[in-house]
Amino acid sequence: MSLYQQAEAVFYLLVAAVLSMLIGLDRERHYQPAGLRTHMLVGLGACLFTMLSVWAFPEGDPARIAAQIVSGIGFIGAGTILQRKGSVHHLTTAASIWATAAVGMAVGAGAWFLALGASVIIWIILAIIRVFTKYSRPRRRVKREDTLKEARESNEAEQ
Repeated sequence: MSLYQQAEAVFYLLVAAVLSMLIGLDRERHYQPAGLRTHMLVGLGACLFTMLSVWAFPEGDPARIAAQIVSGIGFIGAGTILQRKGSVHHLTTAASIWATAAVGMAVGAGAWFLALGASVIIWIILAIIRVFTKYSRPRRRVKREDTLKEARESNEAEQ
């Protein structure tokens, strides 16, 4: 890689980090397990791997690297998903990590305007659509027996 290509790559890394930061800010603001730094690192890493697959190995198949990025991000996303008491938690955070990797890959492929548009849409989904889904969900009713059982268990644990 020439020095010019490397300087361009650093610029793309900065673009990927900033766009990923926009996505991570929403997760950080809502105290999710994968926040600002995680999203920035995922976007930056995906961008770097994509650029390396295209520029450093021109005779290779860049789709192979892209496939590995997607599967690796799936592994990271699966680590953020929790299941408690029959319900799934942090699925949106896992999806935002996956989308952030796609943003990083787009920047790495040179499609920074596409990545910018995707980041704005992702942010709208996370920040604005969240308001609508918050009010559309039915409230979960807590059974009195469950509350009493939890109170007894916590009292027993304290003794």
